Amino acid sequence: MKKHLVRICVNEEEVELAVAPNRTLLELLREDLGLMGVKEGCGEGVCGACTVLMDGRPVRSCLTLAVEAQDTTIATVEGLARDGLLDPLQQSFVDHGAIQCGFCTAGMVIASKALLAENPNPSDDQIKHALSGHFCRCTGYAKVVEAVRACAPSCLPEPKS
Repeated sequence: MKKHLVRICVNEEEVELAVAPNRTLLELLREDLGLMGVKEGCGEGVCGACTVLMDGRPVRSCLTLAVEAQDTTIATVEGLARDGLLDPLQQSFVDHGAIQCGFCTAGMVIASKALLAENPNPSDDQIKHALSGHFCRCTGYAKVVEAVRACAPSCLPEPKS
């Protein structure tokens, strides 16, 4: 099978890889780049565990072909922390007990990050809607909504100087 050269920016690092045309973005991120925060839960785009940001928008990496990511910017949960400190949203999930087993947490953090970038002060209903594509058996979602709501004012991007 002929491979295609794919250039993407992953967590602020330029990456260039030769990939098979049927290889998913999830496989590229986990197997080629070792980013284990991106989980394969269902392989059908239903659970949300594989959610990443592609050019700032949440996508299911299990349904996205790696070649479709050509010339895009990808952010995973590993790319949120800075200088050894968790992103304020990640810290809010920890502080509010919104992590439980942790399997689905990365996808929910990424989806919440996209929501807060678009709407820095979402209502509980808007948070629930943003998380509606994420399946979690542990949290009951109340703590997750609480974590996102508590973080909303502090998760605004820093002004560029």
